[in-house]
Amino acid sequence: MKVRHISRRHMLRGACSLAATASWGITQVQAGRQEVGVTATEIKLGTTGAYSGPVSSAAVYSEAQTAYFRMVNERGGINGRMINLISLDNAFSPAKALEQTRRLVESDEVFAIAGSFGSAPGLAVQKYLNSKRVPNLFLTSGIEKFNDPKNYPWIVPFYPLYVAQGKVFGRYVLEQKPSAKIALHYSNDDLGRDFVKGIRASLGDRAQAMIVRELSHELSEPTIESQMVELKASGADVLVQITQSKFAAQGIRKAAALDWRPLYVIAGNASSIGTTLVPAGLDNSIGLITARWERNVTDPAEADTPAVKDYIEFARKYLPNVALENTTTVPGYNNAYMIEQVLKRCGDELTRENLLKQATTIRGIVPPLFVDGIEVSISPTDYRAIHNLQLARFDGRTWVPISKPVALDDL
Repeated sequence: MKVRHISRRHMLRGACSLAATASWGITQVQAGRQEVGVTATEIKLGTTGAYSGPVSSAAVYSEAQTAYFRMVNERGGINGRMINLISLDNAFSPAKALEQTRRLVESDEVFAIAGSFGSAPGLAVQKYLNSKRVPNLFLTSGIEKFNDPKNYPWIVPFYPLYVAQGKVFGRYVLEQKPSAKIALHYSNDDLGRDFVKGIRASLGDRAQAMIVRELSHELSEPTIESQMVELKASGADVLVQITQSKFAAQGIRKAAALDWRPLYVIAGNASSIGTTLVPAGLDNSIGLITARWERNVTDPAEADTPAVKDYIEFARKYLPNVALENTTTVPGYNNAYMIEQVLKRCGDELTRENLLKQATTIRGIVPPLFVDGIEVSISPTDYRAIHNLQLARFDGRTWVPISKPVALDDL
């Protein structure tokens, strides 16, 4: 096993590390070139995740990535090389993310940063990694600032743009309730602001009349319950809530306690049944709307899907302490799959330049747990990876599709 995963409890011990079978650092690669983090038998990657801090419920995202590469290594690695993934805690803190990323690049000497988690942590390291010409491959964030191949060619995101997701929600509200009174509740960060930007763009000149209340909150706040009271008092019959799982669960639970039953829309990043809807109460969550691009692995309708069967077998073996309902693991699994595909495409030309080239010339790859009709395409001039979303409604047990995949490029 070559994956080194430093958890929130044992970050300094490196509980998943293993003895090196070859020296780290610089080695000869194709055409006599030298590259950091690559040997004849290994590829060393680095990443950071939210193992602690305000969104630590998302730690399983990073745990799924490291588990995926343990599986890859047990199957023989990639093109004959084992993957050594060093996963450090960024605590969802910009300062911590920069500190840990510098460690990965300058001390651990990784080949690339792969699958790091979070918008604020990603922004903190964007200039640093770009200046070092170190690929930040498939960063998990949908803010528009990361789709900037002209100024930040080394930063390649992997998430539907939040502005586009907001447009999908805005259009849905217009279709379902053209005279709606809308309350917007969002985290005071780039995720929340980009969603609101998209919602307002979709509503157009009707936004001012339709939006009756708009509130933001800080991720450092312990609760949003008082804000839910204020949002209900606005008279809104539609609530669009853009935040992390902890706060979405609080909001759903409080709305039920207040006997407030608006058309309730939540962001896909907070739609995990295990981390959001179970704590909120499954009965309280009936009727929620979200937009998705990944399969629900606990949906009985998906039980015979080969990719879902494979995932469940993977999770039972490599993530035995994580409930299947905690679907925050699914994007980590899909992300690691995409990293694997790019490394395979590199062959023996393991240079950072070729890694970037292969990551930004992708056409029509379908990760195993993507919804039918949704694929990944990235070009050197447009780093958007996911171009479709599917609206779904929670029925008390699972997310049920209510539309065909929506083309984001048409919004």
